Amino acid sequence: MSTNISKLHREDLLDKIQQIRHYIASAPQDQNTGNLLQYLEELTKDVKGKKYGLVFEQHREKIDEQLETHVPVLTEDKNLFIDSSGEMNFLIEGDNLAALKLLEKTHKGKIDLIYIDPPYNTGKNEKQDFYYDDKFVDINDTFRHSKWLSFMEKRLRIARDLLTSQGVIFISIDDNEQADLKILCDEVFHSNFIAQMIWQQGKKSSGNLVGVNHEYMLVYAKNRALIDKPEFAWKQRKQGLDKIYAKYNQLKKKYKDDCVSIEREIKQWFASLQENDPAYASKHYSNVDSKGLFFADNSCAPDKPETRCHKPLIHPITHKKTAVPSLGWRWKESTLDRMVQEDLIYYGDDETCVPKVKKYLTEMETELPSSVFYKDGRGASGELDKLLGGKKFNNPKDKDVIARILNFKTSSIILDFFAGSGTTGHSVLKLNAEDGGHRKFILCTNNENNICRDVTYQRMKTIITGKRKDGSDYSEKYDASLKYYKIDFVPISDKFYYEYADELLLHIRELVELENGINFNGNGEIAIVLTDDEMENFVANYSDKTKVLYRGHNVLMTDKQEDFLKSHGIRVNVIPDYYYKELNK
Repeated sequence: MSTNISKLHREDLLDKIQQIRHYIASAPQDQNTGNLLQYLEELTKDVKGKKYGLVFEQHREKIDEQLETHVPVLTEDKNLFIDSSGEMNFLIEGDNLAALKLLEKTHKGKIDLIYIDPPYNTGKNEKQDFYYDDKFVDINDTFRHSKWLSFMEKRLRIARDLLTSQGVIFISIDDNEQADLKILCDEVFHSNFIAQMIWQQGKKSSGNLVGVNHEYMLVYAKNRALIDKPEFAWKQRKQGLDKIYAKYNQLKKKYKDDCVSIEREIKQWFASLQENDPAYASKHYSNVDSKGLFFADNSCAPDKPETRCHKPLIHPITHKKTAVPSLGWRWKESTLDRMVQEDLIYYGDDETCVPKVKKYLTEMETELPSSVFYKDGRGASGELDKLLGGKKFNNPKDKDVIARILNFKTSSIILDFFAGSGTTGHSVLKLNAEDGGHRKFILCTNNENNICRDVTYQRMKTIITGKRKDGSDYSEKYDASLKYYKIDFVPISDKFYYEYADELLLHIRELVELENGINFNGNGEIAIVLTDDEMENFVANYSDKTKVLYRGHNVLMTDKQEDFLKSHGIRVNVIPDYYYKELNK
């Protein structure tokens, strides 16, 4: 039996604290002894506290102090609104902690998937690395890791609350904080760990000892038990299939029904591919018959249950009984007979070979995402430079990689609160166009060096309108709409609620739009009333186009107004009172 030395040490400390407490309690009591007893109580709680997990120095940011004395609000820049039909998406400019606080009001438990690419805290690149309170955290900062963990922890805790019960989060990171982040996420997400994916981004890398050419992607669920089921499997279409089918169809046109010749050339073609070619991963589907490309898979039973049969088959050329798998076939006899009749059995050169089962590529087009994958990351920078008309952002993520982690749901709300260059938004629109999905995104980023406006927004505008900033055509154009919000702050310190209530009411509209994915501007089909006076004006100036009315929870309607809404078939959605709890004081 092992001995828990740490436990014994804690018990010894607690015993010593108790002896000191008895000694002080027996002495004449005054304010000092009272304070000492209180200090001992705090020490006792600390000693009894959690003893496993990540320990780091907690730090406060300027934004923490600002949020104590101000309420964050959203203000729309209507000049930046993009209306091109399709789903309504949102870009929020400002500190992402403030943005997350606002999303707590509108999207708690509603986000299906979060992808973030936070600063990696390398301490080496002042132009693009981790800043804490507007100061670059260099490699010599003794609290470098603690500052980063403090920064991440509060954001991840809110992120977890935003996820649906079946929601997941993907976090890109490198070696500098991978170990710390893994432990932090184990704590924040209560050990609902799914995988640590490894993205190999190139064949070469600089370095004197080891050439590091990969990053990580940590994957966690809100509740893994709810999604770790066959019906929720993250099946994805294999990469390179279109290229393989194109080659196969070319050879079939050339050789018609000559499967031998097609098979010979398709094997040579697969052998000529580079290992990093997406089609190379399916090189084992190089056998050909009249039904297409197939892989000869193992037919042996994994165990030896009574339901598996051991009867031999008849070889189609030698007409002799074939060898039988040592543990029997994977199927019962009736299933095996059916497979023989349907030509699903692949025979060897003669009867001494154990027959295998044909697995056709057309029936095996999907697979689970691999925890290790290769995609050269250098192409993303060139693509973004071309889109924006010059170098505006360093090291953007590859949109095809992000698309592969977003595509397991065709209808979902996707959040990226370290949006940077906007790759997540680009990936969402690309996927919707490919599979007819209805994914929507919310992007949050600061505007340091005009990143939000000149990079994130401009990228979204270019791929939605199909026009670059200089007016030239771009190769991509997607049906989507985008609203641009900026985070402002309303001071509330040392004020009564009625002193700032009217100002908060001015920003309810944006929260309603954000939560419901709608646009009030110039939209006659929906309306919003936040006061009794606005309700009177709505009835007096009613347009027969209005189908839905969003009503503030504290707007008191008269019987006449209620009858009016019913008679005109107007659906009323009551605006929740949790947007600004300060209004309820």
